[in-house]
Amino acid sequence: MAAWTDTLTFLGNLLDFRGNLNPKPPRKDFARTDDEMLPPEFGEADTTPEMLSVDHGDGRMSQYPPPENWDDWTEWDARAWPRKVPRRYTLVPTICFNCESGCGLLAYVDRKTFEIKRFEGNPAHPGSRGRNCAKGPATHNQIYDPERILHPLKRVGERGGGQWKRVSWAEAIADIADKMRASRERRRDGIMYHVGRPGEDHYANRAIQSWGVDGHNSHTNICSAAARAGYAFWTGSDRPSPDHSRARAILLVSAHLESGHYFNPHAQRIIEAKRQGAKIITLDPRLSNTAARSDVWLPTWPGSESTLLLSIANHLIQTDRYDREFVKRWVNWDVFLAEAPGFLENAEAKRIVDEGDGSFETFERALKALYAEFTFERAAEEAQVPLERVVEAAEIVARAGSRLATHTWRAATMGNRGGWQVARCLFFLNVLTGSVGTEGGTSMNNWNKFVPKPPTTPPAGDAWNELHLPHEWPFAMYEMSFLLPHFVAEGRGDIDVYFTRVYNPMWINPDGFMWLDLLKDEEKMKFHVAMTPTWNESAWFADYVLPFGHASERHDLMSQETHHGSWIGFRQPVQRVARERMGETIERTWQANPGEVAEEAEFWIDIAWALDPDGKLGVREHFESPTGSGEPITMDEYWGWVFDHSVPGLPEVAEAEGLTPLAWMRKYGAFEISRDRYVPYENGGPLPEGATVGDDGLVRGADGAELGVFVDGAVRDGFKTPSRKLEIFSKTLSTWGWPEQQHVLPWTLESHVSPGNIDRSKGEMLLLPTFRLPTLIHTRSANAKWLYEISHKNPVWMHPEDAARISVVTGDLLRVDTEIGWFVDRVWVTEGIKPGIIAMSHHLGRWRLKEGAGIGAGTSNLVQLGSDGDGRSLRVQHGARGYVSSDPDTARIWWEDVGVHQNLTHAVHPDPVSGAHCWHQKVSSVRKAGPDERHGDVHVDTARSMEVYRQWHALARSAVEHSPDGTRRPYWLKRPLKPTREAYKLPGKPWGRS
Repeated sequence: MAAWTDTLTFLGNLLDFRGNLNPKPPRKDFARTDDEMLPPEFGEADTTPEMLSVDHGDGRMSQYPPPENWDDWTEWDARAWPRKVPRRYTLVPTICFNCESGCGLLAYVDRKTFEIKRFEGNPAHPGSRGRNCAKGPATHNQIYDPERILHPLKRVGERGGGQWKRVSWAEAIADIADKMRASRERRRDGIMYHVGRPGEDHYANRAIQSWGVDGHNSHTNICSAAARAGYAFWTGSDRPSPDHSRARAILLVSAHLESGHYFNPHAQRIIEAKRQGAKIITLDPRLSNTAARSDVWLPTWPGSESTLLLSIANHLIQTDRYDREFVKRWVNWDVFLAEAPGFLENAEAKRIVDEGDGSFETFERALKALYAEFTFERAAEEAQVPLERVVEAAEIVARAGSRLATHTWRAATMGNRGGWQVARCLFFLNVLTGSVGTEGGTSMNNWNKFVPKPPTTPPAGDAWNELHLPHEWPFAMYEMSFLLPHFVAEGRGDIDVYFTRVYNPMWINPDGFMWLDLLKDEEKMKFHVAMTPTWNESAWFADYVLPFGHASERHDLMSQETHHGSWIGFRQPVQRVARERMGETIERTWQANPGEVAEEAEFWIDIAWALDPDGKLGVREHFESPTGSGEPITMDEYWGWVFDHSVPGLPEVAEAEGLTPLAWMRKYGAFEISRDRYVPYENGGPLPEGATVGDDGLVRGADGAELGVFVDGAVRDGFKTPSRKLEIFSKTLSTWGWPEQQHVLPWTLESHVSPGNIDRSKGEMLLLPTFRLPTLIHTRSANAKWLYEISHKNPVWMHPEDAARISVVTGDLLRVDTEIGWFVDRVWVTEGIKPGIIAMSHHLGRWRLKEGAGIGAGTSNLVQLGSDGDGRSLRVQHGARGYVSSDPDTARIWWEDVGVHQNLTHAVHPDPVSGAHCWHQKVSSVRKAGPDERHGDVHVDTARSMEVYRQWHALARSAVEHSPDGTRRPYWLKRPLKPTREAYKLPGKPWGRS
């Protein structure tokens, strides 16, 4: 018995079990202190748990409580073991916010203390189906982070000095609104809302548009712009939506199974397909977990992906194993033939077109001649992969037919100059196989993603912010945000009011020291408001730091293209909802959240009323109660209206359960709108009376409005391109200054890191910084010690051949020299990376400037920044350390290495077409670090930064010289917030033109 007692005591001390092992006095009335985030405590229930075995019918965990028990659920407290202590919870669904997947979470909220016990998956969520990755449950860790920001803070002293004072929300809102109003009265391009991952589908954009400014800025051009451009030139839509679970073949460019954009919902369905016999093909120079699970791994040299994909396309074309009828009906082959004399460089293809009769058969013969050069042998040589693997991949694609699911997002598209053509060439395979929008094929995101309409929609603005979309990049997808400090440095403009939301520009962008200079410049960056739940490097240089909620602390809507269906998820503040279930009245979400943590939706309501108190600016009207009371709209009113009027089928389903649509969504957290929606471009009907069919096949009504495209005797919806067809030939690119064959067709473009641009004999290598770790997400993980314990360092991956060449072994320090500077990190020698390439994850290397302040001590380095003329430096004083806080886990931090901030040393590489930052870096030297070079050291020459920027800028083709109609950008291309047509006109004196 003594040994058993000793064991219990040991476990109690080690794991900090509660109950009789380590009793603690309860907090009075279970209330939080006002200034400190304390661990949760829970009340003891007076009921006995009912052990249920729940069969969900689709493989989900049997331990999920059924929804009819969610309001009142009792279970034993595992941490009280060996005592049997019942706890009573109300289960509130919400949406995860640790990536963009929008997976469902279920919060277990104590019915007495209203503290959150844990987060599990929501089995009612159609996308994630109750399954979550590590990041979902880690939300609990973020909620109870002892270092989180609990109150609005205002800067005292100089920017970056780390001095703050606590202020009220009323003071902060009044000050911010005053500065916004002053800017709005002077101009329409002085307010900028710079968002990283929005995590919601319309509310913030609606607020921005109501201000009457061109104020939306995003991180898209460092994330997905190139892929978006490639898909848009084909389809008019900018994201793919693969139907993985029903595919015969899944072709992934990079690691989209375990670490891609929607990796959890996609990963589930990829593995389901594999179990049913589907084959997985992965193109990735790194042996990712996805590559390890693939049937064919093709470790392609970056930039060769288009050649390899076109070799598969050529195989389909030469062997007549493409869907001839689909291509004939839905590809703009007639425009291809009409325009061919102006772009074809292949003599045989040109002869076929010249001598042909303009028929589809002529197009087929020309296609065979045109793509014949893309042989398997060429692909294997350029990609540096075995020939037999290329052949095997091509056969898998050919056999898949209309069940080919493909996906690329970041990876090769965002790594290489011309990467947008990787997406074009990948989707070419879907077009050839007819697997566009089919069961098991690849749809477009707008066919599956659902965004409801709000109660009112502010009118489009008539302004154009040149700092967002300058005339040099008319095809940018979207704002050229990573170049903001470079634009300001060369005198293009300044910013009156700058909001950063879920965005840490100094850390996540390339060339971060340029961002540091901008954020410190109070003349150019006049007023910076950081909207964040946690500290980050950029917030340290803000004028206000405003605490906004995590996943379970605010209202939002979320929908993603996860599978062959359409759904909408409801993020909600779970502690507020729990209190309201118990009969409390909560007027504002911050009253139920920790400290004064607010939610963004309510903040924008307050800003609207403070900015436009008399309604003369036209802002306030979009945030007034629909009851006509003249009061601000409430969360119940807003979301209730949306669910009543904008979500098809929801009112009927809710009524069947005796609930309002809002109550139904509060109960279940997600609603499936449709499923099995395939080939929507085929939708249509007979030609309406008075409608006409133009020579271009477009159907217009009697009023001139475009109705669709005429195909097989009917009006079809078609695609979102100018022709309403899939555009193998892009007339838009041709008429806007990119008429060459390699631009207007799916083709290859030489990367800036092609083998011809990397001289390995001189020690040059390619740095691949684009891959991510599945347990982390950009800058949102730095307050989650659970996640950092799993993944906290980003060593340099290096092949044994290269390691032997420079005489290093795993753990040695390396100095890596880029175009603009250098950094020092440890090496990991592995055959999981291609020779000639080094790779680093981009998540890590977080830092703080002051001990005991800023980002948590367990997840960041304490650093010292240096400046000498154009030189900038960062030196690590020490790494992560354990520390004492209200959370005993912080004293148990055992790791020190939290990575290196490599992005500081990356030069900016704006792609001349898509505007995307091309992440791959040519490194001039990789060598063992010297005696004075320490782990984490970074040095950058900002003068050299501007030189590289200007070199890439020179590659762009401005709308000033190439616009066919005097506008800045093709109107049909998407913009997150599209202004009026009048705003599209080029200015009389464009920047940089005399």
